[in-house]
Amino acid sequence: MATVAATEAVLTIDLAAVVANWRRLGAVHGAPCAAVLKADGYGLGAAPVGRALAAAGCWHFFVAHLAEGLALRAVLGPGPLVAVLNGFATGADGTAGLTPVLNSLADIAAHQGRPGILQVDTGMARLGVPPQEWGRLAGVQPALLMTHLAVPDQPDHPLNAAQAGRFAAARALLPGVPASLAASAGIFLGPDFASDLARPGAALYGLNPTPGQPNPMLPVVRLEAPVLQMREIAAGTSVGYGASWVAERPSRVATVAAGYADGYLRALSGRAIASFQGQPVPLIGRVSMDLTTFDVTDLPALRPGDALTLIGPGCTPDELAERAGTIGYEILTSLGARYRRQYQPA
Repeated sequence: MATVAATEAVLTIDLAAVVANWRRLGAVHGAPCAAVLKADGYGLGAAPVGRALAAAGCWHFFVAHLAEGLALRAVLGPGPLVAVLNGFATGADGTAGLTPVLNSLADIAAHQGRPGILQVDTGMARLGVPPQEWGRLAGVQPALLMTHLAVPDQPDHPLNAAQAGRFAAARALLPGVPASLAASAGIFLGPDFASDLARPGAALYGLNPTPGQPNPMLPVVRLEAPVLQMREIAAGTSVGYGASWVAERPSRVATVAAGYADGYLRALSGRAIASFQGQPVPLIGRVSMDLTTFDVTDLPALRPGDALTLIGPGCTPDELAERAGTIGYEILTSLGARYRRQYQPA
C-alpha cells in the first residue's frame, strides 16, 4: 500500500478495465454494445471514459440530459452517435448533431424529419410511448427502436418475458428498424433478450450485472483515503458525533479524509469495512462531512499518511452499497468532486 502524501483521498479509475468490460459485454450479447455515460459516466468522468471507449471502437453513446450530450460531443467530435435519453426540444442541440430519444407521440411530431430513437414503454410505466398508442406509429421510421427492462437483475421475474414479448410486438409494427432491448443485466438474460444494440451502463464500471452470482466484470474503481491522525483511547471512550460508538477495549482510532460531502454515505456509519494491506478495517462511529473514523487497533503497521482503501478489494461498490442499504449505482454516482482523480490508461 503506497503512502499518500496529500491530505485528500485519491480516486483511481482503470480505463483499461472499462474497455475490457465493454468488450466482454459485447461478446456475451453477441452484437454491438453502446456505452451509457449519463451522470458524468456514473460519476467516473464521461470525458475520459468516452475517449477510451471511442478509441476502442465504441460508436454509440447514451446520456440523460442535453447538457451532457453537448459536453460529450465536444469531447468525441463528429461521428459517433450521441443520444439523449430524456430527449430535448427541437433545435436545442444547435449544430452538435445529437440524437433525441423520442418518448411520446408529441416528441415524434416535433422532431419529424430528423433522426431520432423511438422508445416504447413495455412495462416500466416511465418514459416511452405506451402500448395503447402504438397503433399510431405506422409510418414512423426511427433510427433505432428501444425499450427498458424493469427487473433484468431478477432473471426469473415474469415481467422480463412479458416485456420481451411486448417489444417483439412493437418491432413487428416497424419492420426493418434496428432494435435495442437489453442494458447491463439484460445482456445476461439469454438469447431471447438479444437485439441489434445493447446499452450497458453500470456493468461497464464494474458493478455486478448478475446479483447473487460471481461478478463477471473487472473492477474499475479504487478509493484510498489518507490517515490524517491516529490516537490511543481508553476503554469507555466514545468516538464521533452522537457518541454512537464506545470502545470496549483500549483502542487505536484512525481518522481519514473522506466523508458524506465526498459521497461516502452517512448511511455507512458503523457498517462499512475498509481495508489496509488486505486486512479488514471496521468503520466506527458516524461518517461526518469531511472525516470518518476506523478502528485500527489490530493494525500495528499502520501510520499517519498511510491510506485506507475505502473502495477496492474486499469493499467493492456493490458490497459497500449492501452495507449502506442502497445500490452500487448510488455509490458510484455519489463520488465527490474533492477526490484527487487519477486515470489508468486503456
